[in-house]
Amino acid sequence: MTTATLETRAAGPAAHADFLFLGLSLIATAVLIALVLLDGQPASAALILGGFGLGIAFLKVEFSFTASWRRFLTKGEAGGMLGGLIVIAVTALAVVPVAALSPKFGGAIAPIGPSLLIGSFTFGIGMQLANGCGSGTLYTVGGGSGRMLVTLLFFVIGSVLGSLSLPPVLALGGIDPVLASHYFGPWGGLAVTLASLAAVAAAMIAVAKRRGANFIPSRSYIAGGIVIGLLCIAVFWAGGHPWSVTFGYTVWGAKIAMLLGFNLSSFGFWQWAGPKHALAQSVLSDTSSLTDFGMLFGAMAAAAATKPFASAKWPPAKSLLAAAIGGLLCGWGARLGFGCNIGAFVSGVASGSLHGWVWFGMALLGCLVGIRLRPLFGLSRD
Repeated sequence: MTTATLETRAAGPAAHADFLFLGLSLIATAVLIALVLLDGQPASAALILGGFGLGIAFLKVEFSFTASWRRFLTKGEAGGMLGGLIVIAVTALAVVPVAALSPKFGGAIAPIGPSLLIGSFTFGIGMQLANGCGSGTLYTVGGGSGRMLVTLLFFVIGSVLGSLSLPPVLALGGIDPVLASHYFGPWGGLAVTLASLAAVAAAMIAVAKRRGANFIPSRSYIAGGIVIGLLCIAVFWAGGHPWSVTFGYTVWGAKIAMLLGFNLSSFGFWQWAGPKHALAQSVLSDTSSLTDFGMLFGAMAAAAATKPFASAKWPPAKSLLAAAIGGLLCGWGARLGFGCNIGAFVSGVASGSLHGWVWFGMALLGCLVGIRLRPLFGLSRD
């Protein structure tokens, strides 16, 4: 459980539904769905609903990549880590073969080079200071965490800075994406992907046993991992590509920067076809943003349905400083590393792309640094 999750809990047994925020979250979701349907975009409506379901699932299960990774690194506990691998395994069942067989669908793939290594390592540091990754920040903000609202703000700022840094860092070189389905075909690629997940799971269990720690995921994590995996497949079918979180943050930040008078269109990243289109069009045409909005409102609805919304006090200034620094590092690192725990790790590995595993390894190393820095901001290492 993360500190941010704890902040969203109401104090005492008298907690009850907050009908104002429950109603607002449902109305906001309905308005978004109506807008995209009026524009003739039923797939966009499905993305919003998929994100809404993800927000509920993450909040109810308290599914945290950040806390799970920290418990593994500090105590050897592998249950939460294995829950994350369940998400990837379920998602891969659809993504690897469908992306290989159908030109209408694509996987989350990226080159392997300095950009990936620097970005993922930086992200790992940031996620431990922020106490949340891309999806964790989003659903805890939706759940009412003021601290994570600070993280989200600086995450967005960091994402925009990362978009300006990415082209020159990419110019340092690297190797083209390595995709299992390219070497072994759609079904062989799936088999290799699942085998890699099994091998990593076995290694995690071995570490846990050696340290005398728990390695069995809780029933809620197993069920949550399956549900989240199925929702990832739904988002994949609706959007044509695997779930991505942080590109939406980059688009939001860029649009705000443009409103403030900053012209980003002349920078290399924003001249690429995808970012250029996203910057020119409404956020409702960006699949990542649609899922993000749905997740935000889904988490808000789930939180407000069971307790007074955002009732916890704000944390100390040092904790807020960690949230700001962590958010900035996460945003910058996510852009250079082609995503966060979701877009780069979950979706990357679920696509059979080697970069997902490289991202995971470097982010873990970054987490080790971030964990050592946490006490400087009044945060515990475990």
